[in-house]
Amino acid sequence: MADSSLYRLLSWLSPAFPVGSFTYSGGLEWAIAENLLSDRKALAEWLEDVLSAGSVRNDAVFFVHAYRASANRDRVRLMEVAELAAACHPSRERRLEAIAQGAAFRRIAAATAPCATLDLTAGIPDDALCYAIIVGVLAEGHGIALEPALTAYLHALVSNLTSAAQRLIPLGQTDGQKTIAALEPAVNRVVTWALALAHGDPFDALGSATLMADFATLAHETQYTRLFRT
Repeated sequence: MADSSLYRLLSWLSPAFPVGSFTYSGGLEWAIAENLLSDRKALAEWLEDVLSAGSVRNDAVFFVHAYRASANRDRVRLMEVAELAAACHPSRERRLEAIAQGAAFRRIAAATAPCATLDLTAGIPDDALCYAIIVGVLAEGHGIALEPALTAYLHALVSNLTSAAQRLIPLGQTDGQKTIAALEPAVNRVVTWALALAHGDPFDALGSATLMADFATLAHETQYTRLFRT
């Protein structure tokens, strides 16, 4: 990957890129308040499950199919994938987390990193554009290969959730970095699996088996005190 492409990718998925990711915990706030997570080991296990068998796994599916639709300049296909991604959330808060960041990312990308493929998303309203979709489209539009783009996306997601847990458990900075390092094999497995997906219907690859994590995103909206939006 060219140095300029790497620089752009790092910029887009940096905490400094203002999509508001620091305001989301993906249900971790409720899980920690209920004492389901209280240390680094439990956090790493929770995040690995979400990566391997939960909503983040589905994000990887949508990322890959959005990237491919963008590469083929197939607006109809991209609209179909985006519509499915917007509908495929276990809770209102999980959907909010995806579309709020997606809309913010598109707005900032259009101003700071314009490319032709962004026009493919013109027919997708802000309240139906998921984060994984627009990042995949932008990465392809700037000639960034799918594997590093998806790896960076998943790393950023894991890092953000770990950062949220550091404030909630609380967890020290060193333990936070140990958690991110421990999740490297899981991220790599998901990337390898997603890259091998067939070019057919993304619905065939979707699924989730993390009921507790999904319930946490449902329960969070009625939590008495909250630091995070989700």
